[in-house]
Amino acid sequence: MNSVLNFPVDTAIAGLPIQHYIDEIHSLYKADNRPWVIGYSGGKDSTSILQLVYLALLALPEEERQKPVFVVSSDTLVETPVVVGLITGTLEKIQNSAVQHGINLHTQQVVPNVKETFWVNLIGKGYPAPTRQFRWCTERMKINPVSEFILSRVAEYGEVIVVLGSRIAESSSRAQVMRKHKIEGKRLAKHISLPSAYVYTPIEDWTADDVWEFLFTGEAPWGGNHQALFNLYKDSNAGECPLVIDTSTPSCGNSRFGCWVCTVVSKDKAIDGLIESGHTWLKPLQEFRNQLYNTTIPENKNEYRNFKRRSGKVTSTGLDDDLKVIPGPYWLSYRKELLAKLLKIQKEVQKEDPNLELITPGELEEIRNAWLHDPNEPDWEDSLPKIYQEALGEDREWAESDAGTFTKLDSDLLAELEQKHKVPAALIMKLMELELSMDGLSKRSSIFDRIGQVLGQDWGALEEIMQKHQVVSKKQNYLDEEEKALQAQYIEFEKIKTHAA
Repeated sequence: MNSVLNFPVDTAIAGLPIQHYIDEIHSLYKADNRPWVIGYSGGKDSTSILQLVYLALLALPEEERQKPVFVVSSDTLVETPVVVGLITGTLEKIQNSAVQHGINLHTQQVVPNVKETFWVNLIGKGYPAPTRQFRWCTERMKINPVSEFILSRVAEYGEVIVVLGSRIAESSSRAQVMRKHKIEGKRLAKHISLPSAYVYTPIEDWTADDVWEFLFTGEAPWGGNHQALFNLYKDSNAGECPLVIDTSTPSCGNSRFGCWVCTVVSKDKAIDGLIESGHTWLKPLQEFRNQLYNTTIPENKNEYRNFKRRSGKVTSTGLDDDLKVIPGPYWLSYRKELLAKLLKIQKEVQKEDPNLELITPGELEEIRNAWLHDPNEPDWEDSLPKIYQEALGEDREWAESDAGTFTKLDSDLLAELEQKHKVPAALIMKLMELELSMDGLSKRSSIFDRIGQVLGQDWGALEEIMQKHQVVSKKQNYLDEEEKALQAQYIEFEKIKTHAA
C-alpha cells in the first residue's frame, strides 16, 4: 500500500501494476508546461482515466502539482436525467476534493450554444429527428462545445494535452484511427482536427474488465466509491456514450446511455433497462423518444414534414413522372404539438425531481423567435406563450419581440384572400415581413434582390409545384439526350477525320 495515496498501487491491471501508469503520468505531466484537459463523460472509461490522473497528482509533492488540469464534461441538455445527476454530483465531489488536496484542477461542464441545441433545431427550426443518414446533432451538441473549450485553452497556453479514455478494444475502427494519429516512439498522438492539441490515452490497451477491476480496486480518491456507476450500467444494460471530440469517436446508440432523445437507433435499450430496473418515472421520456423515432420511418415522413425545405424550395428526386419529393422540416403544427407534450412531461417528471429541466427558458425564447420568423410558416399568432401557459398552468416574462405587428386575425384574413384570389397567403406574409424589415432604412437598394428571392421560392399546392418540376425535368432530360447525341457525332467525326488523314 502507498502511504500517500492509501491505494493498492501494486495491484496489476492489464498485466502492469497501477504504479506503472502513475509513473508514466508523472513523467508526462512534469515534462512541460502544457495544461491537461481530461474528457469526462461520466462513464467507466473516462472515470478510470480521471481516477488515474488524480491518484498521480495526489502522489506528487504539492509544489509539483500546480500545472493546470481541466476536467471538461459535455452536457447536451438532453442527457438521460439519471446520468446527469451522477455526473454533476461526481464533478462537485472532485472539485471540492481538489481544493482540499491543493491540486490545480478545475471541473467544467460545457453546453451547446443555445441556437444549436436539440430542441431549438428540432422544435424551433423543424429539423427531423436524427437518423444514421442525417445525424445533425453530434457536431452541434457534442463536438463543437468541447472543441471550443479546448481551443480556448490553446489560445491561452499555446498547446494542450487532451486526456481521453479511448480504448483500442472499443472497436476496430477506433483502433485504426488511434494508431493512425500516433506519433512514432511517443506516448502522445496528434489530435485529429484541433491544431496545437495532443491526445494522451493512458488506458488504450485495457479491456472493459480491466476498467471495472481498477475502479473497484480501492476507494475513489475524491471520496466514496463507484458502486452507483456500476449500478447505472447494470440497470441500463448499456455502455457509456463517450466524450465526442471529433468525428472518429464512436457515436452514441447501440445500447449506450447518452441522450434520452436519441433516434439513431430503433430501440433505446438503455432507457428501457432503467425503466425495467425501477426508474418508472422515465416512461414518459421513453414514449416521447419513441414518438420521435416513429417520424423517421420512411412511410411516415410525409405525414409530419413539410414538402418544402427551409430554403422555400421543393427538392425532388427521380425522373419525369416518377419524381418523388424529399420532405423538409416538421410542419409547424406538429412542432407545436411536440412542445406542448414536452412541457407536460417536464411538469410530470418534476414530481420526481423538482430541479429537472427538460427544456430551458433560453431554448423556449429561441424556439419562439424561430417560429415567428419561420421561412415557410411564420407564426403570426405568437402561439408559444399560450402553449407554455396551457401546458404548465403558469405564466412567465417573455422577451420583447416584433410579435404583434401581425396577428392571427391578419393571418386568417390572408387565408381567406388566398381562397378568393389564388395567391398563397404565406407568400404575402413573407413579402410583408420583408417590407417591415426594410422600413426606415435610408438605402433600400437590395430590396428588389430580396423580393426576387422570395418570389423565386416554390409557392402554391404541391401538385402545381411538382407539375413544374416535371416540365423542368423533361426539358433537362431532352437537353441531356441532345448533348449525348452531339458528343456521339463528334466522336464519329473525329474517327472519320483520323481515318482520312
